[in-house]
Amino acid sequence: MKTLVLGASGSTGKLLVEQLIGQGQHLKVIVRPLARIPENWTNYENLTLIQAFIHEMSADELAVHLEDCNVVASCLGHHPSLRGIYGKPRKLVTDALRLVCAARIKNSSPRSLKILVMNTAGNSNRDLRESLSLAQRVVVAMIRILLPPHRDNEAASDFLRLEIGQVHPFIQWAIVRPDTLMDENSVSNYTTHRSPTRSAIFNPGKTSRVNVAHFMASLIQNQSLWEKWKGQMPVIYNRIDPTA
Repeated sequence: MKTLVLGASGSTGKLLVEQLIGQGQHLKVIVRPLARIPENWTNYENLTLIQAFIHEMSADELAVHLEDCNVVASCLGHHPSLRGIYGKPRKLVTDALRLVCAARIKNSSPRSLKILVMNTAGNSNRDLRESLSLAQRVVVAMIRILLPPHRDNEAASDFLRLEIGQVHPFIQWAIVRPDTLMDENSVSNYTTHRSPTRSAIFNPGKTSRVNVAHFMASLIQNQSLWEKWKGQMPVIYNRIDPTA
């Protein structure tokens, strides 16, 4: 079976694809038309390249691509520009997840589909009633009003938590929450937690994109790790070296 990667041409999406190629996995990747992709992707025989805007696809179109996939990994995000933050599509991630689920329901296969989503530590897991200070709740409320991408991240997780839920007959999910993203050249030590161990607003941690990609690839490949985190929203931080 195959993994379909959404947002594959983004900063973290590219790293996830590289991790999965390194594992020898069979892949389908959806990238924007004219997006620049690494040359080795076109030479990797187990990768199918789909050039399309995910928000312009229909459920029927996506259902065709999903027929032989058992995992969908989303690294979708809004471009950090005025147009990307305030322009359309405002609900890129949420609408893409709704589309994936609608497409999966159209397929008649009884196998389960795993959906893995990159989100943010600034988005609380409201299943766990995570403790937030009054100051952080106020700041998050302001961010929710001022920054549509944050509302999209919250709506995306709420869709999976509340509408798909924990006992869907053929859809499972996990939401990965990195803190402040940074670039590193290689995978380093990192930790994962059920909930944030620090304030994403007032005391943020750091998470390298390559570590996010490694953790997501591990969730795809390692069934026991998937069983540990399915239906949850694990937070990932780079491990701090106390001797540094």
